[in-house]
Amino acid sequence: MAWIVLVLSGVLEAVWATALGRSDGFSKPLPTGIFAVSVVLSMVGLAYAMRDLPVGTAYAVWVGIGASLTVVYAMASGDEPVSVAKVVLVFGIIVCVAGLKYLH
Repeated sequence: MAWIVLVLSGVLEAVWATALGRSDGFSKPLPTGIFAVSVVLSMVGLAYAMRDLPVGTAYAVWVGIGASLTVVYAMASGDEPVSVAKVVLVFGIIVCVAGLKYLH
């Protein structure tokens, strides 16, 4: 169960990071509200997962999922240019996250 919650929390990290970027310094109500709700849920899920998983592994997986999805979403939405190097590096993050899960 901890791994499922951790993955969902990582997805929520990408949600709050994207919402934070779109909030324009917390001046836009909808992205600010999405940020506030998703950051709390993401942190609660991370804390829950850390009850059963090592802190270093849980945090690295959480950040890896969040960072990867944030970059992929930014590229898909046109906010960030797509390049082969970025795709390869994001794939590397995903492989590393999977490796941490496998080694646990």
